[in-house]
Formats: sequence, C-alpha cells, structure tokens
Amino acid sequence: MKIENIKTLGELKHSGYESKSIKDELRSNLREKIKSGKPTFEGVHGFENTVIPELERAILSRHNINLLGLRGQAKTRLARKMIELLDEYIPFVTGSEINDDPMQPISRFAKDIIEIKGDETPISWLHRNDRFFEKLATPDVTVADLIGDVDPIKAANLKLSYADDRVIHFGMIPRANRCIFVINELPDLQARIQVALFNILQEGDIQIRGFKLRMPLDMQFVFTANPEDYTNRGSIVTPLKDRIGSQILTHYPETIKIARKITEQEAKLDASQSDMVYVPSLARDLLEQISFEARESEYIDNKSGVSARLSITALENLLSTAERRALKSGEDKTSLRLSDFMGIIPAITGKVELVYEGEQEGAAAVAQHLLGDAIHTFFPAYFPKIEKLEKQDEKTPYTDIIEWFFAESGFELLDDCSDEEYQRILGSIVPLEILIKKYQPQLEKEDKFFMKEFILWGLVEYKKLSKDRFSEGYQFKDIYGSFISKL
Repeated sequence: MKIENIKTLGELKHSGYESKSIKDELRSNLREKIKSGKPTFEGVHGFENTVIPELERAILSRHNINLLGLRGQAKTRLARKMIELLDEYIPFVTGSEINDDPMQPISRFAKDIIEIKGDETPISWLHRNDRFFEKLATPDVTVADLIGDVDPIKAANLKLSYADDRVIHFGMIPRANRCIFVINELPDLQARIQVALFNILQEGDIQIRGFKLRMPLDMQFVFTANPEDYTNRGSIVTPLKDRIGSQILTHYPETIKIARKITEQEAKLDASQSDMVYVPSLARDLLEQISFEARESEYIDNKSGVSARLSITALENLLSTAERRALKSGEDKTSLRLSDFMGIIPAITGKVELVYEGEQEGAAAVAQHLLGDAIHTFFPAYFPKIEKLEKQDEKTPYTDIIEWFFAESGFELLDDCSDEEYQRILGSIVPLEILIKKYQPQLEKEDKFFMKEFILWGLVEYKKLSKDRFSEGYQFKDIYGSFISKL
C-alpha cells in the first residue's frame, strides 16, 4: 500500500510513519544523495567547488540560509532546487490552514479535531512541489501579509468575539509551515517587518494583534540579498542577521565554458530557429565574453553586477537577428555573422547600470564598446599578436590585408545582404583566406566566413583598419585612406 493512500490518523500510526522536521528531512535526503554520489543541485553550473559545498554544509547543520550575491547569480534557482531534497509526500490534517503534522499538531483547529475524532481524523498528503513558498520583499509588505491578522468577517460569520483566537487569519509564513519559505531581496523589507521575523526564527512563537500563540512553526527559511542593498535601498537589521545560521556568497561564472553551458541551458530558442541558423563556436564565446567585459568596464557600475540573463537574452536576440535576415532574403538556412551582433544591443542596454562616463557615451555606444573589447581580447588567441609599435616597412602577417584595402578603397557590408552576396564580398579578399589557412588550418568550413569577418573587426580594434556604421550596414576601409578622405 502506498503511503499516500493512507487516509486516517489511525492508519498512519499503524504504518509506522515517523514525523521529522523539515530541516531533518532535508538533512537526511542530502546525506543519501552525497553518499550515493548523485549531484545535489543539478543544473546549477559553476558552483560545484564554491557555493554548493557551503550550501550542503548549511543544510547538514540545519541552518536557515542567506544567499548573498549580485543579480543574476542563481540565488533563487538554488533555493528552488532545495525542493528536490524533500520527501515526496508528507501527511497533514485535512482542512488545516497551516499543514499540521497529524502526529504533532500545533494549531487549535488540528488539536480540536484530533481530540474529537481520534484515530478517525482524516489526513491528506502534501507533495514536495507544493512545499515551496516565495515572497519578494517590497516596501509595502506588512506584518499582516507575512504573519497574519484578525479577520472581522470571520468573527462575524462564526459569531465570535475578538478575544477568541479562532478569528485569526494566518499570513504567508504560518501557511508555509513544514515548507521552504524564500524571501527575495531581504534588505528591501522594512526594518519593522524584519523585526517581526525574530521570534519565528529563534523562539518559534508568533504574535498577532495581541494574541501570543506558542506555535513552533517548522520551516526552512532561505533569504536572498544583493550586497549593494546593504547601503542603497535598505539593510538587514543586525539581530536578524544574527539569527540566520549561514550566509553564503554567490558569484558569476568564472570561465567562458561554464557561462556558455548556463546560457545554452537557459536560452528559450525555437526549434525552427535553431535549425535555420548555424552558430559558430567562436560566436558563442564572443557572446559570453561581452558579459565578462561588462563586469570590468569603466562605463558600467560593477557594484550592481551584470546578470547572467544578459548573455541568455543576447543569444535569443542574436539568433532572431539572423533568422529575420534569412527570412527577408527568402533563405531556408543561414550562418551567423559578426554584424548580426548589432541585434543584441537592446539585450545589453537594459541590463547594465552605467556610471557617469557611461551615461555620457550612451547605452548603445557602450554596448558596441563591449563587443569591440570582446573581439580585442579574443583576437590574439587565434592569430599573431598585433604590436602597438611596429618597425617602418616591416612586413607582418596582416600587411597583405591592409594593402588590399589600400588598393581597393575598402568595401560595404550590408546587414541584410543575402548569404551569396556576403560570401562573395568576403571571398574577394584573398589575403583573408591565406591568413586563415596559415594560422587556423583546422577551422571548420562552416565557420570560415565568420572568421574572415572576425579578422576584419579585430584589425579595426587594433587600429589597422577603420569601420564606419551607416544605416544599412558597415563600411570597412584602410585607416589612412579613411583619414585622408576626412581632410
């Protein structure tokens, strides 16, 4: 007989079921996972040797947890993953507002019904997916929302006086008894509301409108906070911090490989879009490098952070840019171009906080700077380094390309030109082909034209060519010819 088919308290007792607190439940299931070698927080990448071990230690210690980190560092994702460490089902007294444990009831309702019905008390089963509660802390949250209040309508309907504790309407926290309760952005919660959490975290009793109820709520609290919030919008009051068992610092992905894995997992891409657009590996790396550059940029407030959502939405925009171009050209398949990266600017501008210098530059210009910085960073990994100072008349690996531009006066590359035209234009620059054969002989055929464009953008970043944006595309020129034309 499945345990969740048990319907009365008497049947539950005879089954040998033993009650345990949610913290013991999490601890017990975590122990089993660790012993079996199974991943404990599957799908969360980059924290395997940092955040996850600390989180496991906190759960084994039965601590309430504060996840402290900048935006887009998977804090809420970690909290939601804790659901997988709960038992599949737990019993509760049918009709209980606060999921009373039939073996250890704490509400007046549950105690009264068990006293009257005894072993015939009906019980229901709560699935672990229903044991997760989440509240975003905002300045308008009240004690009544979280803890509860006296309900005058209930008092009138039941013909009870306000002196009777049955007139209480429980708030979110008591209703989340025996569940994981997450408060996101804790510093945004007003200090007086944070004070209301003291007794719940430590002593286990709650007070509602003069009623002091000794209700040892059984809960796993997880708080999330941004370190900047300690000084900007609000702060976590010291006695509350003292009552939170473990504070764990999160961080951004430390390598391009991890960042790519996160982006590819989280990006919502249509199957037809993925089939239509071929994305070179270098393009995916460049996309991730933009976020890395943003976190170091002098134009961006690095204290506010650059969310991992930047890369996720940028990848979605990038493929949509290529898809739209292919649809306009009547093509069923296309390959991503470096010029398609202009389509990700809207995904960047809304996700970065600019400092004064960045505001002066403008958000779109800063986004283009970030792309240029990413290309500048990656270029030496694929081709010989371009020195700032070169001897006069010295021949370099790039001399033939630069001389081609000087002789041909450059070319225009339109954003929406067909693949055939795009390949014809880049194929006409013979020195590009020679450079790739020499330094990237193993390059996949499908990646060749993206690499050619990458070389041109790289030479622009290293001040060997010039690139001008116009309404329909780009114009690449010899840097000296461009200079002369402006005189």
